[in-house]
Order: sequence, then C-alpha cells, then structure tokens
Amino acid sequence: LEFWGALLHGGISVLQPGQRPEPVLISELSRRHGVTMLQLSASLFNFLVDEHPEAFATVTVAFTGGEAASPAHVHKLHRLKPGIEVVNGYGPAESMGFTTTHLIKANDQPHTAVPIGTPLVNKGGYVLDARLNLCPPGVTGELYLAGEGLAHGYLGRPDLTAIRFVPNPFGPGRLYRTGDLARFDRDGHLLYEGRVDDQIKIRGFRVEPGETEAALVTHPRVTQAVVTVHQDRLAAYVVTDGDIHPEEIRRHVADRLPEHLVPAHVILLERLPLTPNGKIDKRALP
Repeated sequence: LEFWGALLHGGISVLQPGQRPEPVLISELSRRHGVTMLQLSASLFNFLVDEHPEAFATVTVAFTGGEAASPAHVHKLHRLKPGIEVVNGYGPAESMGFTTTHLIKANDQPHTAVPIGTPLVNKGGYVLDARLNLCPPGVTGELYLAGEGLAHGYLGRPDLTAIRFVPNPFGPGRLYRTGDLARFDRDGHLLYEGRVDDQIKIRGFRVEPGETEAALVTHPRVTQAVVTVHQDRLAAYVVTDGDIHPEEIRRHVADRLPEHLVPAHVILLERLPLTPNGKIDKRALP
C-alpha cells in the first residue's frame, strides 16, 4: 500500500531487500537514493535515530507507526535535523493502512505521549465504552474505525468477522473494533493507551501496562520502556541515555502512579529486541 504514495506523485519507492530490517542497509539506501520520505516502525525509527542518524540526511518527512511513538526520539531527531517533519500514523490492516495521523513539527511543545492524531479524509474514529456509547474527551475506551477502505471481513472466518466488524450506530456502514484503547485529548487528538487484551489484574486492581510505560518515559534519562507481567508483578525494561540506578527510575514512577502500577523490577537494557518486522519483541526480553 505504501508504494502508492510515491508512485501517484511521480516519485520512486526504495525497498530494502530481504525479510528482516537491516538498519545499516536502510541508512545506506536512504543516503544513496536521496530518500525524502522514510516510513519505519516506531522501534526501527528509534534505533536509527540513536545509532544511524545519517539515515535521515536527505529526509524531509519521517513516518512512524505500528507501535507507540517515543517522544524522546522524535525530539532527538528534531535536534539532530532541524526542519524535519515527523508523522505518527495509526491504522491496522483491516482499515488499509494509516487511518489517523499526527504531524509533529520541530517547534511543537514536547509531548509526554505522541498523539496518533485525527482521522484522514473519508475515514473516522470513535472511542466507545462497552455499550458502544461515545466516551467524552479524556475518558479511555475502545477505538473503533470507520470509513473508506474498511475490509469486508476475514476470509473464511464469519465468526471472527461478526465479532470485529459491527453495525455503525452513528450512521451507515460498519465499524471495525480494533482492540486498542484510546482517548481524545482536549484538542480532539487521539491518544493510544494500549491494548484491551493487555489489561490484567494485580492484587485486585485492573492494570494497563501502558500507563506505567508512559510514566517511565517521562524520566529525562529514559528513552524507551516496555512493561510486562511476571508472577503478578510488573517488570519494566528500559533503555536510558546514560548511567542511572534502577531504583531511581522506580521512585520516579512511584511519585506519579498508584502503588499497584509501580514496577517491582526495573531492568536496564542497551536496546530493546526487535522482531523481523521491526517491532519490539517482548518474547525475547530477558
């Protein structure tokens, strides 16, 4: 699908050969061909900003998506390459790629979380509660998508299609139930809050690991964070831009969140492991 952006405007698409992302090769291809628009998963974007910023030498617009964007890496790229625009996009395959986008300019105020933005033309997004009622701004609910490009369903899976594609209570057509949690901020921008199926219970409290991850990256030395559950306890895997004691990071979270959202363990890593498609590989965490 990403081919069309370049081809419909008389441009050239540059593809990295092979099945697994190779940051060194991506950087080389970007510079060799003078790439002006670069699309990457959030984890791969972060890695290139940290280890191969030369990949952005000729880039004027960088697209990132597939995972929650890292505010620290977006602003680091803005410092390294003033004038570059970063677009954070959101959209599953069931809605044919990006459905919402948010443009981050260099002079924008830093975000604690990068919005996934507003729906594109002819697309729509709704944040709904369990009864398909609209959630007011600031209240988290499940994100439903609508509009042009929505899939007809899953081939040979009428049962799953009926669960995921539901009648639109606000107009004609259907809604796609994404399984993602989101909320609208006061400016009408969508903020990604994690997965519905990531919610767990610890000591009787419902816990969303994304809340803890968001608190972790507000620490000035933390650039990336992933939170998992081990034996009814939260474990945080963090990447920092310098020496820092794990207990200091833990105290930082404890000052901001209730006790049940504070990780019992903080593990420092040089970088987070990635899957072949450039996303964080939670199963490879130590």
